[in-house]
Amino acid sequence: MDDELLIRYSRHVMLDDIGEHGQQQLAAARVLLVGLGGLGSPAALYLAAAGVGTLLLCDDDAVELTNLQRQVLHHTDTIGWQKTESAAAELLRINPHCQLQQHGRVTAANVDALVAAVDVVVDGSDNYASRHLINQACVRGKKPLVSGAAIGFDGQVSVFDTRQEHSPCYHCLFAEEDAAEDVRCALLGVFSPLTGIIGMIQAAETIKCIATSGAGLLIGRLLLVDAREMRFREILLPRDTACRVCHAR
Repeated sequence: MDDELLIRYSRHVMLDDIGEHGQQQLAAARVLLVGLGGLGSPAALYLAAAGVGTLLLCDDDAVELTNLQRQVLHHTDTIGWQKTESAAAELLRINPHCQLQQHGRVTAANVDALVAAVDVVVDGSDNYASRHLINQACVRGKKPLVSGAAIGFDGQVSVFDTRQEHSPCYHCLFAEEDAAEDVRCALLGVFSPLTGIIGMIQAAETIKCIATSGAGLLIGRLLLVDAREMRFREILLPRDTACRVCHAR
């Protein structure tokens, strides 16, 4: 790293668990961000600021006025823009060294190629169909998945990395055939700081996946956040040895 980058990332370089080597790993890393809304916004901001080299930004929505209460990547003057365009403009203002690729919706036709192109996948999508599609691709591609969700005052985060023998996948937690009806912010609302909390935890877990030994990751653990009472609790997630998605890995 040159002097300007050493100064920019000096507070990471000073950490024994990251150091210059870990910062170089971040610079070489590629991360897929699915969804640039309430969760993807803070995750993207911190990943770009932390020096992740390449971010693949996936979203096919346009910025709306109702987004601005929580989707901090976007601004009043970007209403009507595609979220990928709005996000790219903001992220480059934060860190011009970050390489950005813009993509639309993640589909069955493109998900495997997108997952294959990155080191870590961050899922900030808002529906079960997308989450299961992304999970299946991560299992096939053997890539770690940092998953988050938030609705009302309640949020959750976990990391699924089926390269590790003890790790469950998303389907182990929420079987696709048992998935409840999607409940979205437009119907029940969401406490805006909650999305920031969950998205920042997703960013933290992603950085740890890339730049540290990986100790302490939320693998096999579901972190639950109650923002109304500001309580955090953890549930252990065993791997389902009969899971139809990850059992044969």
